[in-house]
Amino acid sequence: MNTPIDHDRQPMNWVGDWAGRRRALSPGRLAVIDADNDRSLSFADLDERATRRAYWLRNQHSVGVGDVIALISDNRLEALELFLACGKLGAVLAPVSHRLAAAEAGSLLNRLQPVGVFHDVGRAAYVEALSEFAPGRPAILLEGMSTPDSSPSEPSRNEAINQPLALADTAMIVHTGGSTGLPKLCRISHRQMVWNAVELLAASPDGLGNRRELVLFPFFHVGGWNTVVPVLYGGGCVVLQARFDPEAALACIPCYQVNHFGAVEAMLQAMSRSPTFADTDLTSLTGITTAGGPCAPESMDPFLERGIPVSQAYGLTEAGPSNFARSRDGESLSQLRATHRRVGGGLFHCDFRIVAPGSDHSVAAGQPGELQLRSPHTFEGYVDDETATTERLTDDGWVRTGDLACEVDAHQVEILGRLDNVILSGGENIAAEELEAALQAHPRVAGALVFGVSDPTWGQRPVAWVTTATESELSTAELSAWLRERLASYKCPAAIRLVDTLPLTGAGKLDRRAAQAAHLHNPQETTK
Repeated sequence: MNTPIDHDRQPMNWVGDWAGRRRALSPGRLAVIDADNDRSLSFADLDERATRRAYWLRNQHSVGVGDVIALISDNRLEALELFLACGKLGAVLAPVSHRLAAAEAGSLLNRLQPVGVFHDVGRAAYVEALSEFAPGRPAILLEGMSTPDSSPSEPSRNEAINQPLALADTAMIVHTGGSTGLPKLCRISHRQMVWNAVELLAASPDGLGNRRELVLFPFFHVGGWNTVVPVLYGGGCVVLQARFDPEAALACIPCYQVNHFGAVEAMLQAMSRSPTFADTDLTSLTGITTAGGPCAPESMDPFLERGIPVSQAYGLTEAGPSNFARSRDGESLSQLRATHRRVGGGLFHCDFRIVAPGSDHSVAAGQPGELQLRSPHTFEGYVDDETATTERLTDDGWVRTGDLACEVDAHQVEILGRLDNVILSGGENIAAEELEAALQAHPRVAGALVFGVSDPTWGQRPVAWVTTATESELSTAELSAWLRERLASYKCPAAIRLVDTLPLTGAGKLDRRAAQAAHLHNPQETTK
């Protein structure tokens, strides 16, 4: 009797070879537009360049199966080629954020043990500073991969390179945003990447072949790769812009007929406030997806008013990174605005449940609880942190997201906030995100951040930091009155502070820990 084949661990030629397989199916289709250099590549071009990079890695730097390649780069074409080359060789790409402090990034490199730190010219000084904290890591310039002409050590156009890999093999190691401490390192398997691409293809009724996607999420974040890989898998085209610049991003849309992009709220705000926004032709856009945190209706409005659907997506590195999507079918723009905190239903191959925190018992529909996810695109665990992996995963495969959510309507999910952002005050639960949303509804508020501080009477009380949207004056008394009209009195902050900017993590999310630390260090600066 034959033993059943474990396809998850069976080496196969196609695993990891995104460029080669797509080239075989549609060699002449447009694959990538490098907006900074105004150049375009077909899938045949992209595969040829990725193959050259693979030979360069193997012959010049002895890179092989399982070797870790650290990447510190903007969203450059060379970075994409490096990712595709790693897939051909069976190497593991590990993007590292240049927004991390040198000591933090150095700590990650020491844990990753990469064979080299590959970087672009713009990050050379940063990489040099890392050598103090992670000595002995060769720094290799990405631009050094550029070899327009063949040489004896390089392949001809028809010489492929392809290492058979199993779906269970590690494709990437991606660090988390570090909003709750030192960033964790997530092992992302080829299975996770394949199934995530399948999920997004299934969530697009018209497919992704005609997608022209502007990539704004950075490559050091899982969102950048989660944008690129599914589109290439589906035969669409990605438009790369090295660094986010609102004017340049807007210019890309009519120039390259971009029909979709994903962004965090701050990006939408920067684009809509750009002096070129009103005159930019956005008629090619069929939709915008926001991610990385809640997006206030006021940030959606400039695009909704121009007839462009804006909807919230949801996912996390450990479970997707895509898990929910809104169909938009039959939903008006006003409905999208009114239900902006909804992330839609679970993707085709993703189960979800909402349980009472600290248990595995589901709550009733409409009741808040912790969102948990189970799918074939769950991560393989944290690097060198079995305890954290055990805390994240249940024994039967559910991912504990740590997010507070409720199920509304028919299998539609609304994200309420983070469980660890819930402020316990006098026996009542206060969601920091609810307070932030109420503050951001004020017409002269640009952004808000709420965190809890210790209180001898109530246990905790909320404190709010606020940035203003205009030069006009805004008093804390006016904001307090605004909140009292809209929220229960116990939810209103004990103090409100007007600040110039809100602290952000390396992943661009609100950094509550930094705000709490600053408040504890200088509480007298807070205006009550």
